[in-house]
Amino acid sequence: MKNFLALILTLFLGFLIMSSLNNNSAFPEFGEANVSDRVSDAYINRDATEDPGDVIFGESEGLESGPANIVTAIVADYRSFDTLGEVTVLFVSALGVSLLLGTKKQKRLEIEFHPNFMLRVGSKALFGVILMTGIYISIHGHLTPGGGFPGGSMIATSMLLLYLADDNFRAKVKGFKILESIAGSLYVLIGILGLIIGGYFLVNILETGVIGELFSAGIIPIVYVLIGLKVGSEISNVIDNFLTEEGA
Repeated sequence: MKNFLALILTLFLGFLIMSSLNNNSAFPEFGEANVSDRVSDAYINRDATEDPGDVIFGESEGLESGPANIVTAIVADYRSFDTLGEVTVLFVSALGVSLLLGTKKQKRLEIEFHPNFMLRVGSKALFGVILMTGIYISIHGHLTPGGGFPGGSMIATSMLLLYLADDNFRAKVKGFKILESIAGSLYVLIGILGLIIGGYFLVNILETGVIGELFSAGIIPIVYVLIGLKVGSEISNVIDNFLTEEGA
């Protein structure tokens, strides 16, 4: 009965938070932003002698890279090779932690902290919310602020919550390692395809579509989803290594 009441309370509080944010005038409606105020004329792939006109959210085509989020255009398109290097740095860091702390036989680290009732019950409801929010941020990084790095961090945060809420919980680290390897390999393969098809490594080889639509911006959302999966799995692996110890 206590678990049921705690779940109802958690869902009610979540509903109040989402309702207050949704009705807050400080947050504009999705798609209402004037994209023309955020881009320069050079950003629009048109004849320089012509007036580029306004970029209309949900209507304009032919943009240089296509994303409504200009930060994403820079991170995952113009300097995508640099972003690949940043992901590699995170991989090397996770590898270093694994080599220092990882062993073949590991068990959960025994600590004096024991999760209370509210933390155990609330974590079960919040886990799904945090995980889905992280996935949403990764998928919609080319439309709204966010992307693979914050999305992947939120995915790892949901795993950390489970570690804090259950002193016996251990994630399936092998699955994280496989996921991280697949995501990283696909990122590199997309870059090689760009080199073969477009002549440049990680060049945007797909149609950019209409700005503001989910399926737009070419390879950028694909790259960001892969980054989110890679970052989330690597940080989750680091969390596991810090919260485990060598077993008997």
